[in-house]
Amino acid sequence: MIKRLILGAFVFTTTAILAQKNSASPYSYFGIGENFEAVTVEQASMGGIGVAMKNNQHLNFINPAANADLRAATYAIGGSLTFLTVKEGNESQAGNSTNLRYIALGFPVGKKAGVSVGLQPFSSVGYSLFDDSNPEDVTLFNGEGGANKIYASFGIYAYKGLSVGAEAGFIFGNIENSILNRRANVMLATKYEESFNIRGGQFKLGTQYKTELKNKLQLSAGASFTLSTDLSVKGSEKMYSLSFNNSNQELPREELFNRSLIGNINVPLKTVYGFGLGKENKWYVGVNQQFQSALGSNSVFIADGQSHKYDDSSKFSIGGYYIPKINSISSYWDRVTYRAGLRIEDTGLLVKTTDNFEAVKDFGINVGLGLPLPRQLSNLNLGFEYGQRGTTNNNLIKENYFNVRLSLSLNDINWFHKNKID
Repeated sequence: MIKRLILGAFVFTTTAILAQKNSASPYSYFGIGENFEAVTVEQASMGGIGVAMKNNQHLNFINPAANADLRAATYAIGGSLTFLTVKEGNESQAGNSTNLRYIALGFPVGKKAGVSVGLQPFSSVGYSLFDDSNPEDVTLFNGEGGANKIYASFGIYAYKGLSVGAEAGFIFGNIENSILNRRANVMLATKYEESFNIRGGQFKLGTQYKTELKNKLQLSAGASFTLSTDLSVKGSEKMYSLSFNNSNQELPREELFNRSLIGNINVPLKTVYGFGLGKENKWYVGVNQQFQSALGSNSVFIADGQSHKYDDSSKFSIGGYYIPKINSISSYWDRVTYRAGLRIEDTGLLVKTTDNFEAVKDFGINVGLGLPLPRQLSNLNLGFEYGQRGTTNNNLIKENYFNVRLSLSLNDINWFHKNKID
């Protein structure tokens, strides 16, 4: 029965992720939108670490080599609720969004290997910006859509303590942007619209190593490499004049141009490496460092060089967990996993100011809980993050956000075994 429920939930939530709007950030205006970092709620609650972490009860999206440690079929689903406050100068505006972040299914293959498959957002666009700095010339910017990634990954032990893995993914999605301009004392407004599809493959390689030190301490190290790839972009753009009826509905008039768009987006090599120290089922502390070169394109899909451009990006994460007593009978809270972490990120996005380009920075402080469920090895995970992105310097936008994350990890050690009595 549990197998049918898990598979049914997998199909249902796949449809939900494809249909949802994932972002409300003004920074999703740039490029192909706000980047989605593929981490589980458990990993996000520890600042986004995990490239070196080995765990047989949870999936690991950062390093495919971690699949080698799977010992039970695991279904994972994660979502988040974001409370966002946007500040520009002395003005601020608040909003929120709710979305599914991933669904995945992993299972062991023999005693030394494992496989996982799943669906995750890759980027998300969801903004509505209003520029009325000049009352004689008002502009409204709107955008929605994004890209998703479906993936399959495999990990295997190549030697005692050493595992290697690989992941293949396919990225797909659609983005729509529009710019509506209205001038005072002018009967007709003008509107620019663009719509394009994104397609392409992505490949990741990873390795992990763990060794035991004195006093049952375990030292682990890991690295993952997401290889450079070119995403194809095809679509169209058009501009036309329009008027408005008494209900403020748009009435298209003369079409100024309508032409095809074609190009590619280069997503460069991303390297993540790190190490961790801990005691199994007791505590763990890890550090991650991530580097990626600047995004590139042979068209204006990524950066027009006037309003924004891209540089190299980096991210530092530190975090861990603590379990008071995993097999406690007298206290439920002694069996709970307590998580915390910190991340500091240079997004690589540079936004045009009056005199120069300003780098967009991001940081987040995270805490979380792993709540055991009655079913063996399964758990409910809660995560909380407070963060800031951007700055109000030079008339730019600063975001203060609070994320509430929730995930369910269902484990079934009897997935591949037939019941003798039905």
